[in-house]
Formats: sequence, C-alpha cells, structure tokens
Amino acid sequence: MTNDKSHTFKMEQHCCPHGCGISEGKNSLTRRTFLKGMSAAAIGCMALTDLSWQVLSSEGIAQEHTLTRFPLKVKPVLVYSTPGPRQQTSWRSWGGIQTEEDAQKEVARIQEELESIHSNADFPVEFMPVARVKSGRDVPAIRDIADTHVILIYAAGGWMDVFDALSETGKDMIFFCRHKSGPVYLWYEIISPRYLRQHTDALAVKGVNEDDVVIDSLDELLWRLRALCGLQNTLGTRILAVGGPGAWSQPRGVVPGLVQDIWNFDIRTIDYDELGGLIAEARSDNNTVQKARMQADEYIKSPGTKLETERYFVENAFLLDNVFRSLMQKTDSEALTINSCMGTIMPIAETSACLTLSTLNDSGYLAFCESDFVVIPSGVLLANISGKPVFLNDPTYPHDSIITLAHCTAPRKMNGKEREDARILTHFESDYGAAPKVEMRKGQMVTNIIPDFASKCWIGLTGEIIDAPFMDICRSQIDIQFTCNSSTLAKRMPGFHWMTCYGNYMKEIGYALKRVEIDWELLI
Repeated sequence: MTNDKSHTFKMEQHCCPHGCGISEGKNSLTRRTFLKGMSAAAIGCMALTDLSWQVLSSEGIAQEHTLTRFPLKVKPVLVYSTPGPRQQTSWRSWGGIQTEEDAQKEVARIQEELESIHSNADFPVEFMPVARVKSGRDVPAIRDIADTHVILIYAAGGWMDVFDALSETGKDMIFFCRHKSGPVYLWYEIISPRYLRQHTDALAVKGVNEDDVVIDSLDELLWRLRALCGLQNTLGTRILAVGGPGAWSQPRGVVPGLVQDIWNFDIRTIDYDELGGLIAEARSDNNTVQKARMQADEYIKSPGTKLETERYFVENAFLLDNVFRSLMQKTDSEALTINSCMGTIMPIAETSACLTLSTLNDSGYLAFCESDFVVIPSGVLLANISGKPVFLNDPTYPHDSIITLAHCTAPRKMNGKEREDARILTHFESDYGAAPKVEMRKGQMVTNIIPDFASKCWIGLTGEIIDAPFMDICRSQIDIQFTCNSSTLAKRMPGFHWMTCYGNYMKEIGYALKRVEIDWELLI
C-alpha cells in the first residue's frame, strides 16, 4: 500500500514539547536510545523481538473484540447474634435480627437483592453464597473468602471482633446497614462511633472510611461495586508500548516507574526497528494488503463517514490496525500506546496512527497516543468502570465556563455502541495520514479526569458538550461547559493531558482511587 506521491516532512511543531517529551529530537527514536538513562523500575519492561508477520498472521487476527472485564467477586457475610433473655438486665442490642430464624429469613432477603443487582449491573459481578457469622472465630471457616475481591458485610449485629477478623483477610470491605429496607440493623446506630472512629473523634480504621457504608440503597451499593470492578480490572493491566513507555515532558522512567508501583502495570515494548520490519512484511503480503483495502472500503462507506484525505492513508491505517491487533493478541494485551506518534511512525506506516487508534478503541481495545503514562492509567480505569471507549485529549485554557478539548485519535463509539459521524482528515500538525474528526454529540454529559504528574491527586470535572467546532487544532474537538468557576479550574489543573468519557462516573473514580491512595478532588 504505497503511493506515487513523495511526502517529506520534518516534525518540529508539536502539541507535546520535544515531540512528546521522550524523543531524541527528529524521527530517530529506538528502544535502545529511549532506555538510555531510564530508571531501573521503568526498565523492567519485556521487549518483543524476533517477530515474523508470517507467523503472527498465521495465528489469525480477531476483528471482533469486546473489552475484557473479569467479574468482580463479592462475598456477602451476614454478621448477627442470637442473645438469650436474662433477668433484670439488658440482654440484647438494637436490631431486628435476633434469632436463627430471623437470620435465615435475612439470608433469603439478601440473596433476592443481590440477584436484582446482578441482573441490573452494567459490569460483570459474581456474588458468592451468603455466609453467616456471629464472632471473629467463625471467619476462618468461611469458604471461598480467599477467592473474593470484596467482602460485603451485612452488619445486622455481632461485635467488632468479626470486622477485625474480616479486615485481616486484606480484602476490600463494604458495610450494608438497614434502616427501612428490612429489619433494622444494630450497626445502623453504631457503625461510626464504635467501629470507624473506635470510640474517638476521628477515623481510626485503616483502609475503611465513611464512603464504605451504605444504608438501605441498592443503587448506592451498585456504583461502589462498579468502581471496584473497574479497579480490579485495571490493576495489573498488560499494555503494549510501541517505542517504549514515556510521559509528557517528564524525566525519563519516573512516571512509568510510578505506574508500575501504583497500578502494577505489565508494560511490554516493541521498538520501531522491530515494528518497521513487521509492517514491511505485512505490506509485501498480498492477502494482508487486500484485507486492509476491503476494511478501508467498508469503513469509508459506513454511515456518517466522510473521506477528506487520500484513500491510501486509510488503507495503510487498517494495515497498521491488523499489525497492532496481532501484537496485542501475541502479548495477550488489552491496551496499546504508541510513542513518538507525531513523527517516527509516519514513514514506517506511510500514514499516521490516529485512525488506527480510533478503530482499535471502537473495537473494545484501549489504544492511546503519545505513550503518556501520566494519563494512561486514568483511561484504563475509566474504561473499565464505564465499559465505554475513552478520549485522551489536550485541554486548553478555561474561560467563561468553557474549555476546548482536542486530539486526533478519538473513538467514534463514544457511547460504547453506535458510531458518531466523522470526517476523515489528515493529522493536523503534519497534514499527513488519516485522522477522524468525530462529531461528538451536543448536550452529552462527560466525565473528565485530570491526572497530576506525581500520581498524588487527580482532579475530576463534569461537563456538557456544547459544540464540536472545526478550528485549526487537533481534528476531534469539543467545547464543554462546566459549572465551577473558570479561575478555579485554571488554578487547579495539574499535569497536561485529560481523559474524557461519555456519562458521569465521578463517584466511581473517587471510590476506586482511595484504594490506590491517590487523592480525588471534584470541581463543582
């Protein structure tokens, strides 16, 4: 898939200083030069070598893909007591669960509610059988607790030794207390002074706080489980970093090292020499070329698509799409990011990577430009919580309660289902290749995550899309309107890149971040 036109370009203008902050300048980035000087933590990445397109393509390339989210495993535990009457003294605590018969009925109620949650959940969740415990001594005998992610404690009665024993398992815990949804629970009265504050005036239990207590509401329980499902699927993510891991304008190796420490990411790498060889092999394979042409033809003819660049750029983008899919299958990766995407990739792929990343995102993969590991964890987390594609973008300066967000790699299936209309243009800065201008829908509420360079505090901002303009900037662009003061946003914006998703997932993001000890500030 070549053309008879001569395209020469010298990348000097970037939305990322120094060509995304990790390039040697020009288009000469290789894994060897990139790793020079990196920290030991970041060098712990596995590199792909000695690859053959003939072997990779013979294994088959799946065109249909759904973001893999493994079920959140939840262990419900009913904590209760069965006191007996004693003369002339208090013998029972508050609560409507006082006998074994009461407990049996409560287990049935719990199971019915959990079945309702399971049927309504927009994320995978698995509820294990309800366990019944009266004291901390009963906890070691609970079956399957080692295989669970979350212990859902129905705090009807009992005492703190049970909570202490459950805490020692190291699992996440959520407390559910009844006020009016059934027989009232003892811990509806005393969960704060007795357990959370341990008879003091301040929170005194490590790893648990007021956000982990739910009263009556299944909806409140649902979003917390959604958050933890997203977190569990984000931790340990395997991601393929083409050209190596980087971070926007940050010292080499520092941010990828943080990502591995905090999120336990498994970063696999392939250098451009290796990738270039694969692309050359793929381009010499007639079957691969014909397949890419057919895919491009189908894409261009799809409803709401307008081609405004050269067709061969789109064909080459689909050839690159197939190479990337094969590499992700080879490494069993759900995610991919590409370094030096505004230069090095272009002469190798004879297109830009923009459209390729868009089609991969629409297929359920997580595909990010610029290899910016400052923002990539937020995209993986947001996608795993929402089940939708996410949009890595460049923010501008907020004014009049409006800010413009733009990039050339936006997904089209922003709601996770249908494609938005799109114009297929060149990548703006190079005026080369294929990049989608996605016409994101006006009136749509969006979640915006603004990560900081140090991975200490992320900022959250909801907004409404009020326009999808066509300015001389990155192709996919939206103006969003927000409710907080513009000056406040300007002063509180850390880092650089933002991550955006259709819908409102602010509560879930904050709840998940607590588990990895990153602060969350919501601007309203």
